[in-house]
Amino acid sequence: MSDHILDRLAATIASRRGGDPESSYTAKLLAKGPVKSAQKVGEEAVEVAIEAARGDAEALASESADLLYHLLVLWTAAGVTPDQVWAKLEAREGTSGLAEKAARGQTKGDGA
Repeated sequence: MSDHILDRLAATIASRRGGDPESSYTAKLLAKGPVKSAQKVGEEAVEVAIEAARGDAEALASESADLLYHLLVLWTAAGVTPDQVWAKLEAREGTSGLAEKAARGQTKGDGA
């Protein structure tokens, strides 16, 4: 495993699976399954967007950290590993975002 903070956080989250929901917020989220985790990701994403629109860099950084944490919880709940996501990103590296979207047949939104 990498020494990157996201990989370390993912390992900590995975270690909480099956843990005591009364003593661990992460275990509590994981016990509720991917639907609850997906809801939390949506809530945090909205908070990130609000802080970005407000122009508060410190609040944006804080909410972004919350979003990344909840996204890692969702991946764990859904059985997706960070390595799977990193591999997808690496496969797209150096590819134009427009070309990559066209290859997937996406037409929604402006995207990255």
